[in-house]
Amino acid sequence: MRRRTPPPPAPLPQRDGVDPVRVRLPVGGTWATVREHLVERLTGAGPGMVESMFDEGLVVGADGRAVAPDAPFRPGMFVWFHRGLPAEVPVPFPVEVVYRDEHIVVADKPHFLATTPRGTHVAQTALARLRHELDIPALTAAHRLDRLTAGLVLFTVRPEERGAYQTLFRDRRVRKEYEAVAPYDPALALPRTVRSRIVKERGVQAAREVEGEPNAETRVELAEHRSGLGRYRLLPATGQTHQLRVHLTSLGVPILGDPLYPEVTAPVPAGDFRRPLQLLARRLEFTDPVTGADHSFRSGRRLRAWTSYADWAGPEGPHD
Repeated sequence: MRRRTPPPPAPLPQRDGVDPVRVRLPVGGTWATVREHLVERLTGAGPGMVESMFDEGLVVGADGRAVAPDAPFRPGMFVWFHRGLPAEVPVPFPVEVVYRDEHIVVADKPHFLATTPRGTHVAQTALARLRHELDIPALTAAHRLDRLTAGLVLFTVRPEERGAYQTLFRDRRVRKEYEAVAPYDPALALPRTVRSRIVKERGVQAAREVEGEPNAETRVELAEHRSGLGRYRLLPATGQTHQLRVHLTSLGVPILGDPLYPEVTAPVPAGDFRRPLQLLARRLEFTDPVTGADHSFRSGRRLRAWTSYADWAGPEGPHD
């Protein structure tokens, strides 16, 4: 089996912890110039944006030199540029580093902060922040947490080792424990293991359960309850999108602060950090595939709806 030739290293440095965009020109096509292809390809960049990037020398080739506006189209050629960062409201909560060595970084991510750049969240992500704050440009995420979920995330320091740590998650060799605050139902018999088939369609915000072979499994335990609320311990055996949120909703106890389940609600204004989703990645345990060390990490965060429901539900401003 023929292996693909890896792309050349990026000739541009990161900016604000964000990698430059790399584009490989397609093998076939009738474009006369590189610029003509990118104008057609990057339709979302806005009128005149690509032309302006060429005029200012912001599109470069593998040698780091600016690609001329009239440079001929060459199939397979790589070019790089920095995209204009979207306007992002700063997430006013720190990313806490729980553990760091020469191979990994374990961070305790706050609510509202995306794990990696995606869509409208680019610089305001845990990855971009940590790259900048720790001065580790090669840092990558071994897995992801939803933007609205807080807690532990594993990052890898060396690109050549990333696959070994990702394999831990793929092969279910990471023990993950979550905590959630949701309504208490005395008629709900717990503990129990929930198994179902969850599908998440592209362009649709909420995932849903359908008939068919289960692809999602979660053990649900009630840790304690008071005043109509329960604090739940969740042990997922799989990692489907929104799995824990879907499973608790299916049990009739949707997680507090969830804007998608059981119903999709109107989006809150940008910068409204008052009522975070009450879901926390509490514990992460695994055997390090590189060093052989046994790791057990615990988030230091607390779910506010449990420690002070009035504080969580009230009108106060940012308070992760």
